[in-house]
Amino acid sequence: MNDGKMFSIHVPASTANLGPGFDSIGLALNLYLSVDVYESEHYQVIPMTEDLEEFPRDDQNYIFLVAKKISSKFGKTLPACTLKVSNEIPLTRGLGSSASAIVAGVELADVLCGLGLTKEEKAHLASDMEGHPDNAGASVLGGLVVGVQLNEETNLMALPLDGVDIVALIPKYELLTTHSRAVLPSVFSYDEGVKASAIANTFLAALLTKNYTLAGKMMSEDRFHQPYRRMLVPHLGVAEKVALEAGAFGVALSGAGPTIVAFCGIGEADAVFHALQAQFPEDRVMKLQVDHDGSVTIPIAKIIKS
Repeated sequence: MNDGKMFSIHVPASTANLGPGFDSIGLALNLYLSVDVYESEHYQVIPMTEDLEEFPRDDQNYIFLVAKKISSKFGKTLPACTLKVSNEIPLTRGLGSSASAIVAGVELADVLCGLGLTKEEKAHLASDMEGHPDNAGASVLGGLVVGVQLNEETNLMALPLDGVDIVALIPKYELLTTHSRAVLPSVFSYDEGVKASAIANTFLAALLTKNYTLAGKMMSEDRFHQPYRRMLVPHLGVAEKVALEAGAFGVALSGAGPTIVAFCGIGEADAVFHALQAQFPEDRVMKLQVDHDGSVTIPIAKIIKS
């Protein structure tokens, strides 16, 4: 018996920017937002983890709002249902929690309204709603994504990233994206823009060719956002030093922060994990891996299309 359960949605977390790839490079990680969808006559959300209890439990929940917007875009009405939602992704910590909710809403609309969307179409819709493709694209496609939002188009490529593990230092305090973006400059000089772009290009080439020493160097040379956000994340400098000395090849602020991600070759993550844990005993430290599957829906019963 499935008690009216129709299908499940699983959406991975993501880390964005990876240093110099501001608003254009993202990586899916193996923490998940999970949504079990049940038949119902009303829109209802049942939080299955404590961190979700503060959010609306009716059709004003963000997942439903996104799903209704996508449904309307295709001339459909989202059928009522009950969502049982579980979450492993730390909220407002720079690990793509809002993007994962957007992706869950897109997946919900796709199945319930029979839209038949491709992965690429889902990535475009989710990226368009978020405004940039790094987090949302990674959560949909999995792996390493590189892309840009140009007018009405999402130009996005997903690439495998093997041989890399991640250690995340997740502080107790939150950092809203709006606050983190407020410290960024509104104007960039031409020379500085060229240099920042060259650093990002070199970083990506080094990462994909497994020249991790150079990739890590370019991560620390970011000019787009990390120099300005350091004032909001006072532990960044110490975390960089500790992680690099323990064997990480690169360290970056995850998205808007305050989470910090250390990139390690295979076999190096344990030492980095223990070093960060010893330095930051009050904070959460996690060993993570790249998710290469992206968002998935698992059908339980036949869905009646609206």
